[in-house]
Amino acid sequence: MRRKLQLDVRTEKIRSSYLSREVQLTIILPPEYGSKPYPVLWLNDGQDLPSLSMEDTLLRLYRRKSIQDCVVVGIHANEKRLQEYGTMEMADYNNHGAKAGLFAECLIQEIIPYIRSTYNVSKELSKNVIAGFSLGGLSALDIAWNYPEYFGKVGVFSGSLWWRKKAYSKGYRDDQDRIIHHVIRKSAKREGLQFWLEAGTDDEKGDRNHNGVIDAIDDTVDLIRELKEKGYDDDDIRFVLVRGGEH
Repeated sequence: MRRKLQLDVRTEKIRSSYLSREVQLTIILPPEYGSKPYPVLWLNDGQDLPSLSMEDTLLRLYRRKSIQDCVVVGIHANEKRLQEYGTMEMADYNNHGAKAGLFAECLIQEIIPYIRSTYNVSKELSKNVIAGFSLGGLSALDIAWNYPEYFGKVGVFSGSLWWRKKAYSKGYRDDQDRIIHHVIRKSAKREGLQFWLEAGTDDEKGDRNHNGVIDAIDDTVDLIRELKEKGYDDDDIRFVLVRGGEH
């Protein structure tokens, strides 16, 4: 008789001095969690794990032996999400993301040390992945780029890569005003960092340059171009385009 796999799901709350609030964490431990150091997936928008069917997905992958045992840390956002997620370099043209730097400090200085002191997790770069969806994906990318000593891989699902410093009506230009593209363009290559990028063909309807390709795909393809200009190659970047995929 096949042994039933079961996850150990825990809820933790820590007080963040950077965000001046309590941050809730959902920690998903693998079946037969033990004393060895496990790879970690640090995931933004941890409050959405139920709607993502994360537990069922993990169990299915474990049964198929499609993934190695890992610890998932879901970091919950709250009503301040639009201020705490973004780019550390600057807020967007609407002053959204003004606390992105504070959120990054909370993760690096408070959440990661707490998890590493409480659970058996690896510190190896290749075994620390940060990921997110939409604005949480932009945040994950920005944090991985600014803290390459903590993360070896980053996953961006339908990322808000349009994040811009100028409104379309104020003379916006693709080559100057997308913030994360500018951040990568002006800085040095982060050696060893790998990227997993996803976009759906139905993520949105917007096509600001009228080239017949939605902005979500254009922004992702342009980001890949910036990364390749830095010296990354196809071994470092995986782009998945989901036909019919929605935001």
